[in-house]
Amino acid sequence: MSILALAAMEKLIRRSGARRVSETAKKALRELLEDYAEEICRKAVQLARHGGRTTVKAEDIKLAAKT
Repeated sequence: MSILALAAMEKLIRRSGARRVSETAKKALRELLEDYAEEICRKAVQLARHGGRTTVKAEDIKLAAKT
């Protein structure tokens, strides 16, 4: 099940200069972004646990995204 809205994908693509966006393009972007976000979240959770915390902080997300 997808979490991100297709309308948000269209906004992102249009913000980059596209005049029209196909449904398949929106779905492809959503799938890639969700996969990337899940990987960052997994790493962030590991960082929080390593720090002895159960709460994921913004710093965990930022560090996870860098690696």
